[in-house]
Order: sequence, then C-alpha cells, then structure tokens
Amino acid sequence: MTTDLPNSLQLPRPEPLLGTRGWAIFLAALIAVCAVAPVLNLLVPESSALHLSDYLVGLLGKFMCYAIVALAIDLIWGYTGILSLGHGLFFALGGYVMGMYLMREAAGPDALPAFMGFLDWKELPWHWALSGSFVATVLLVVLVPGVIGGVFGYFAFRSRIKGVYFSIITQALTYAAMLLFFRNETGFGGNNGFTGFKTLLGYSLNTQAMHVLLFALSGLALLGCFLFSRWLIRSKYGRVLQAVRDAESRTMFCGYNPLPYKLSIWIISAMMCGLAGALYVPQVGIINPSEMSVGNSIEMAVWTAVGGRASLAGPIIGAFAVNGGKSWLTVAAPEYWLYVLGALFIVVTLLMPGGLIRLPTQIREWKNKRRALAQPSASLQGVQA
Repeated sequence: MTTDLPNSLQLPRPEPLLGTRGWAIFLAALIAVCAVAPVLNLLVPESSALHLSDYLVGLLGKFMCYAIVALAIDLIWGYTGILSLGHGLFFALGGYVMGMYLMREAAGPDALPAFMGFLDWKELPWHWALSGSFVATVLLVVLVPGVIGGVFGYFAFRSRIKGVYFSIITQALTYAAMLLFFRNETGFGGNNGFTGFKTLLGYSLNTQAMHVLLFALSGLALLGCFLFSRWLIRSKYGRVLQAVRDAESRTMFCGYNPLPYKLSIWIISAMMCGLAGALYVPQVGIINPSEMSVGNSIEMAVWTAVGGRASLAGPIIGAFAVNGGKSWLTVAAPEYWLYVLGALFIVVTLLMPGGLIRLPTQIREWKNKRRALAQPSASLQGVQA
C-alpha cells in the first residue's frame, strides 16, 4: 500500500513583530518622545498651558530609565521564572561607568577628579584607565554589568540554584557591592559617590537643550529595548525561555540545556540595566552607593509586578505608575510611602496577579462570574414562585 505524501509541508507564517494597533502606539510614542515633548518644552512659552516644564522633562526622563530596568527584570522573571532582587547593582554599575567619564571631563585633561584631590591621591587607579574615552565608556556601560552578571550567573546557574535561594543570593551580592563602593580607597567616591558633572562631550549639562536631548535618548533607548525584547520573546529562543520557566525538567528531557538560555538572558538583562543607569546619571547629576541598596532592587521588582509580568508593556506601565505615585506621595506625605509600597505589592499579589496591564480583562472575568452565579439564583426563585 502506498501513501501519497505532500510535496512540501506548509508551515504557519510567523506572526508580525507588532500588529497594526501595536505599531500605531509605538509610532505615537516615538513621535511624542522625539517631536512633541521637545517642541512643548523648547518652543511653547512658559505662560502657555501646553508648556512642558523642565522639571517634567527631567522626571519623565528618569521614569523612562526606570522602565528599561523593569523591562529587563521582566525578561528574567516574567519570561524565564528567575526573580532577581539585586538588579540595582547592574543599574548602578552602568551609572558609575558614565559617572567616571563625566568626572574626568569635569576635571579637565590630565587632571584628577576633585574627590581624589581631597584624598591626596597622586594618580588614577587602574580601573579608571579607559574613563577618559567616550567610546570606551559607551562600550563599558554594557560590558561591565554584562561581565559581572555573567560570572555570577554562570556559577549560580551551574550550581542549579533557583527560587528563593537565588533571590537571596542576588540580594547578598548587591549588598556586598554597596559596602565595597562605600569605601574611599576603592576609588569610587565613597559615601558621596560622583557629582559635580559639568559637560558631556564638551556641551554643558545644565542647558535646556541638553536636558531635552537626554530625555529623547532615554525614550529612544526604551523603545529600542522594547522592540528588541519583543523580537527576542517571539523567537524560538524566547519560547525555550518560557518552557524553562514553566517546566525546566521537561525542557531538559526534550534535549535543551537550560544553562546557556538562563545565563544569556541574565546577561542581556544586566546589560539593559547598565544602559539605563548610564542614561540616568547625567539627568540626575549624581551617582552613589545608595543606588545599590537592597530596597531599591526590591522596588524595581515591584514595578514589574504592579505593571504585569510576562507582558513587556506591563512593566513599563508599572514603572511609570509606581514612580509617579512615589513622586507625588513623597512630597505630600513622605512618611507613608514605604507602607503604601508594601500594601501595593500585597494587593497586586493577592487580588491582581496579572498586574495593571491585565486589570480590564480581570474585571470582565469578575463580572462574568457574578452573572453566572446570579443566573441560577434567578431561575431558582422563578421555580419557587
């Protein structure tokens, strides 16, 4: 008996990176970041209601840097099932690399940064060797967090540390690094860190145009990281990551070694945080070891949880929502912020596991359940009547 086989197997076409609605939202965000916001800040007079103040430009620029960090945590937590409570380290490392370059530029050619003069240092430490080059700084902004994250991740994943134990180890790593950076002899400014930045590539950091430029660069970096993450998750590589998240043992039985997948996404996440930190420092004008605090790293995970894990857009929303609330509440009632943050995390965990991004769907499901429960009651009352 013979069986006729088709000449060619028709595979399903790959879905587009973004749908029509998605591309429309993306292009609207791109126009808002690169055109609308600069025009409202630079060209619209301050007396106009449409004017975007310098304060809001700086605030939104910081929020976009935070959103990159939340996106990076979503890649490892939402799509790979690895909860990190130490990503503040990678964010701060990127900021310190940029801060070293800015300190060298503020000091002038062949001069030591101001804090080294106070400590009576005579020459730059070895790890400042490439800090005078902007090109080297741009590379080191992602390479330093990537290398340190890769070394840590290799030994942690190779030892099959996972779950809460991995989260605790990331906390310990970040706390140890913070204590190291607090020491004056390490050459990182000690408790004060780096501040007093003046110029970037010879252009003053205190001008309105520079603030807008840094705002636009932060927005472009966020949109670029979003597209890259979207492409990554929708690829075969991303499907393996999600398989590791859902059933790592079954993934191994299928012939996939989880180690290179977990390690590579961990390194990518660390590099994204380094990029965010490098864009953050010129906008706030300071970087110190407090950015590595355990509390900051936990707060970064809260942004992702509040927005909605495994959604990409959710962590961005969460970063803006949580930090927007923090900016308002720390002015109105600063003593209550930590209580509100803790309560927010509990509410999201118990009542909104999908985060803000899935809240409309969850509300519809609640309504449908109530209707389904109400129908038997109505029919029973009719029978009794």
